[in-house]
Amino acid sequence: MRKMTDDRQFAPATQRNREPILEVLQRILPSSGTILEIASGTGEHAVFFTPRLPGRKWLPTDIHYLSLASISAWLKYSPSDNIYPPILLDVCENIWAIELENQYLNEITAIVSINMIHIAPWAACLGLMAGAGRILPENGILYLYGPFKQNGQHTAPSNAAFDEMLKSQNPEWGVRDLEEVIAVAKMQNLHWRETVSMPANNLSVVFEKLG
Repeated sequence: MRKMTDDRQFAPATQRNREPILEVLQRILPSSGTILEIASGTGEHAVFFTPRLPGRKWLPTDIHYLSLASISAWLKYSPSDNIYPPILLDVCENIWAIELENQYLNEITAIVSINMIHIAPWAACLGLMAGAGRILPENGILYLYGPFKQNGQHTAPSNAAFDEMLKSQNPEWGVRDLEEVIAVAKMQNLHWRETVSMPANNLSVVFEKLG
C-alpha cells in the first residue's frame, strides 16, 4: 500500500478486484437503502462503487483513524452525492456505535465487508455476524469477499502461502474456513445464499437475513 501526497492511501489490489466485485454487488444488493461498508480501508472501493450503484447510499466505516482520513481524502478527490462521510466502527463491540447513534439504522439494507475477516482476529468475524444479525432487516444482504478455505483445505497454493504470511504477522489472523463462517452466520439468522468464484482464488459469499 502506498500513500498519495495528501491523506489518500492506495491499495493495488483494489484496482484488480473492484470490477469483478461490482458485478456481483450490482446483481445482489437491494435496489435502495444504505449499504454499510465494514472495514473500508483506503476508501477506494467506496468511491468507485457509489457512482455505479444508483438508488443507494454508501456508508464507509473503519476502526483505524488513518483509514478514516484516507476515506475522507478520497471523498474530496472523487466526490459523490450518494456517499456519507466515514464513521469509526469496531465490529468487536457488543453494540456498534452506529446502533447507539441510531442515525442510519432504518436506512441500512445491506452490509459489505471486503478483505476483512482474514486480516483480523476470529472475534471480528463473530462480531460482524452478530452485528449483521442485529442491524439488517428481513431479506437484508451481507456480502463478504476474500480468500477462504473450503472443507478445511486451501483452494490454491497462493492462498496457503498468504495464510502463512498472515499468521506470521499475527497468530490470530488467517484465511477462514468457509463452512465455519457459514455456520456462525446461521447462528445469527443469516442464511447462506450463494458463493461466487472470483479472480485470484477469492470468493464472494452472500448471506440473506431471514425473517
